[in-house]
Amino acid sequence: MARDKRPPLMRRTALREGLVDIDGARIAEATEQLRHRGRATLHDRLHRVRMAGGLAVQAGLAAGLAYLISHKVLGNPQPVFAPISAVGTLAASVGQRFRRTVELIAGVGIGVGIGDFLIYLVGTGAWQLGVVVTVAILLTIFAGASVAIVIQAAATAVLIVTLSPSTQNLEIPRFVDAFLGGGVALLVTAVLLPLNPLRVINRAARPALDLLAAQLDATADGLRNRDRASVQRALERLRNNKEELATFAEAIEGAKETATLSPARWHRRSELVHYAAAADPIDRAMRNTGTLIRRSVTLIEDDEPVPDPMPDAIRHLAESVRLLKHEFSVGEDPQKARERSLRAVSEAGRAYGAGVGFSGSVVIAQVRTTASDLLVASGIEQEEANRCIRDAFGEQERPAAGGPEPGEPPKPPAAPPVG
Repeated sequence: MARDKRPPLMRRTALREGLVDIDGARIAEATEQLRHRGRATLHDRLHRVRMAGGLAVQAGLAAGLAYLISHKVLGNPQPVFAPISAVGTLAASVGQRFRRTVELIAGVGIGVGIGDFLIYLVGTGAWQLGVVVTVAILLTIFAGASVAIVIQAAATAVLIVTLSPSTQNLEIPRFVDAFLGGGVALLVTAVLLPLNPLRVINRAARPALDLLAAQLDATADGLRNRDRASVQRALERLRNNKEELATFAEAIEGAKETATLSPARWHRRSELVHYAAAADPIDRAMRNTGTLIRRSVTLIEDDEPVPDPMPDAIRHLAESVRLLKHEFSVGEDPQKARERSLRAVSEAGRAYGAGVGFSGSVVIAQVRTTASDLLVASGIEQEEANRCIRDAFGEQERPAAGGPEPGEPPKPPAAPPVG
């Protein structure tokens, strides 16, 4: 549509007279997108706050207890390191807090030893501080220490060099405070305020599984309507799933740690087995769905046939993901999710029998493979899942082995689906 080149005053006058606003639809669409983006951003921020709420309360309680014990019980007049150590331990990735406590104490010990030894040799000052930090980092790296130990050793060496001239006998309180802070952090997470591991995992898994289900739904609609743009958008959204998967995997590790350290959560160990085993197959389902959607884009571009059961199969996969999320969250055996995965494979078999092109056959193959991943995520062994997939797919007619009839154009190759 040609752009209106009249002056703005004339355009506004024309609008008042009832003429068509050629820019109104575009502006309204852009405004709606901004409004939706604002709602999505607020929703994401509130979700992050809910995810971090338990950690924030744990950190506050641990810092207060560490300060109280160091100051009132141990008589430390300036108990700075104990609450810092407690918060530092809780700030570690969930699932690594016990390890972080050990690393914290080891780093403090190394930093104290290196700092005291070099102060004895070269004294204190600016250049001495630089030497102490350099030596602490190089020695811990040479010893094969983790990054956390290296940082803690260097930070402790800095404190020893800078505070030793004004504060006597700093080494022992620093070591005791590191041990105290880490111990209090573990006490809070394991005994005083242990988080519900299943609730933590459910909250972390929800974004990843919702993302997967939503993009499968979008792909099914896009195939049914031959809307390439919507399928392409689904592919782009699914590709940005690293944060969701990383959060999910981290939550599983944290839940296993809580169930191991907290007596109040020991009865949850068996329930965590499902989630721990589901992380890898869900990751594979994400990757295979990405291939499915990418081939769906090509299918539309090449104007290949889309039998009605094909979008239905993808829609059943999406519902299987949602059922898996729900049944895990309530602690039920995911029977409904398994049934819906097999229904997706059955519909895929009908679509294949109706006739598909090359990209269509790849889409069918990825429906089978993704369904197999979801079955494994639900607790089925891989071999049994493959057998169920084959049974649900059925014996569909395959393209004839012979060449095309005389006078007919050659048919595109069809890759038989594999599970």
